[in-house]
Amino acid sequence: MGFFQPEGTMAPQFPPPPYVPPKPSVSYMIDCVYQNTYVWLWNGEQFWFYPTRVEYGEVSGYRWNGVFWQFYGIDPRLIEAVACPPTPTLY
Repeated sequence: MGFFQPEGTMAPQFPPPPYVPPKPSVSYMIDCVYQNTYVWLWNGEQFWFYPTRVEYGEVSGYRWNGVFWQFYGIDPRLIEAVACPPTPTLY
């Protein structure tokens, strides 16, 4: 989806965790807004995503391409499962 960044949203400042979380049997993207989220698509593709907006017919946010976060939108019907594990803290 190019490099267009909607006004008022900001890409995460840090890369996603360096692991793949376990795939849940039940998951909801709305529970993962503004969190590092691992996405499994029905076509077998998998990636880290940082959702900033969940609407009927579209989920948008930032997809990690291995180097930086890039703005990305997707039809939620293409998503099989999501996981947004808690980020470990330093204390």
